Amino acid sequence: MKKINDKLLSWASLLEENTEQQARTTARMPFVFPHLALMPDAHLGLGATVGSVIPTLGAVMPAAVGVDIGCGMIAVRTQFSAADLPTDLQPLREQIERAVPLSAGASNRKVVATAAPRIAELETMAEAAGFDPAGAHGGWRGQLGTLGSGNHFIEVSLDEEDRVWLFLHSGSRGVGNKIAQRHIAVAKRLMQRWWIELADPDLAYLVEGTPEFERYIAELRWAQHFALLNREEMMDRVVRQLSEVLGTAVDEQERINCHHNFTQRETHWGKSVWVSRKGAIQAAAGQPGLIPGSMGTASYVVEGLGNKPSLESSPHGAGRLYSRSAARRTFTHDELRAAMVGIEYRDTDAFLDEIPAAYKPIDQVMADATDLVRVRHTLRQVVNVKGD
Repeated sequence: MKKINDKLLSWASLLEENTEQQARTTARMPFVFPHLALMPDAHLGLGATVGSVIPTLGAVMPAAVGVDIGCGMIAVRTQFSAADLPTDLQPLREQIERAVPLSAGASNRKVVATAAPRIAELETMAEAAGFDPAGAHGGWRGQLGTLGSGNHFIEVSLDEEDRVWLFLHSGSRGVGNKIAQRHIAVAKRLMQRWWIELADPDLAYLVEGTPEFERYIAELRWAQHFALLNREEMMDRVVRQLSEVLGTAVDEQERINCHHNFTQRETHWGKSVWVSRKGAIQAAAGQPGLIPGSMGTASYVVEGLGNKPSLESSPHGAGRLYSRSAARRTFTHDELRAAMVGIEYRDTDAFLDEIPAAYKPIDQVMADATDLVRVRHTLRQVVNVKGD
């Protein structure tokens, strides 16, 4: 850990200058207490740095959570081993791709049986919170159980004992994005109304006790729960596909579901603060968590160490080194194929911006996180599913 200044601590051995400057700017916000913690995977984000943990007193910055509210990971350890898997994994990949709608804007054609009670739960929660999610995204019900694109993925992986794990990464889809964008815009308008000038307009904030703050928190909590249930719904479908391919019901040995873009109340240094983790997971002592690598690299099942200076947090993944456009200019389809040797995936240059070389080395990220988490399992992919 490096103390950059009294308001900024960093666990990132690989830290670009513009990323550090962005974090310095955020850490100077007067309500940040006691300090901002940069995770090993930190990289430049919109407003707040991706891979940052931001505790605040009496205010929340919507951009410090970002537009994919509640984005996170879910993993299931099955009773199967590598020997139980078929030699040809393409049919399993294709069945998963048929069961889970992929790509940006994807939606289910109908509400399936497992999704119906989850949608009902979300409808009840929204009614209690006093808002209609359809006002943000009219098709939100159809997107429960859909993956999205970018770095979202579904994987079948093996651990160090060759046990089969199911692993996926997704968030609150279109409805979470619309909710976030709306409240970021509200915060910016309030800054203008109050004549508050910020070093970065995307650090616009909402003040606790105001109607705007209360409305954001209510809708944020709903979107976080949507994201959690979205992952549960997708995982249930992936479990079914594996069961069908192997002809045996999956016996779930363990299921872990965690956010890495979220805000919640916590107590640190004797004060009740809002902790916004943008690209970071909570890592309280003994708390299970998931840290994925990039496409084609290892992922990790971890246990939190309760590190106090980090506000009991850890990284959420590898962290980008190249922007998507820069990655597409820099790397080739042949290089992507070479990185994915031995992994069943849809071979297309649509995933070129997700090539492992566009990300920080996950081994270095995990080395930087040794005082934040303990690694319980190291996973290697055998099937990778992504949306264009």
